[in-house]
Parts: sequence; C-alpha cells; structure tokens
Amino acid sequence: MMKKLTKAEEQLMNYLWKLEKAYMKDLVEAFPEPKPAYTTIATLLTRMINKELVGFIQRGKVREYFPKLKKGEYMKSHFNQIVQNFFNNSPAQFASFFTAKADLSLEELEELRGIIQEQIEEKKKQ
Repeated sequence: MMKKLTKAEEQLMNYLWKLEKAYMKDLVEAFPEPKPAYTTIATLLTRMINKELVGFIQRGKVREYFPKLKKGEYMKSHFNQIVQNFFNNSPAQFASFFTAKADLSLEELEELRGIIQEQIEEKKKQ
C-alpha cells in the first residue's frame, strides 16, 4: 500500500510534480502568499524523503529535490482508496454516482461514453 501524503505534503508534492526538480527556493516561490517559512518546507521535505517519496541530489551546499513518486501512481492509489471506502469497491457504483451527481453537460457525457468505448475496444483486443 502506498504511503499517504498529508494535505501539506500533497500540496508540496504537486509543486514538485509540476517543476519536476527544484531547489528549496523554487519550492517556496511556488507557494502563494503568504509563503511558508523555509523551515516548514524543509520539515515537509525531510518527512517525504523518509517516506521515500522524494529524493535529492546534493549540489554543493544545496539540494536539488525531485519526486520519486509518480503523480499517476499516487492518483490511482488515491482513487482506488475512494472507490473502496465510499463505493463498496465498485467502480460501477462510482461511475453511477459521478455521472448522476457531477452535473455533466451532454457533451461531457458523450465524451465519457467515447472514452469508455475506447477502453472496451482495447480490452477486447487483449
């Protein structure tokens, strides 16, 4: 099971995913005002390094950080957890809820149908 990110870690990881690699100053700069203290970011990074979610390369006196966790992997794990916890581990229940409650336009529903049809065709080829 994938290690869970706290909300603060998730926010920092989103900036790191976007930047792909960054120094501390880049990460602090990515935050909106009021920007967090360097020590706050350093603490989050240390926790994320200990969880093996972030790595770094030492460049002289500074570190260049990079995500070890891929965004797609985290999203898939997070999504699977939501489906398991709220929809009895049934993607069909999730899809039913989503399409009924998300107030999707006709175009969006047709786009989803197309995506699903493409996946059906791919599965048939396997």
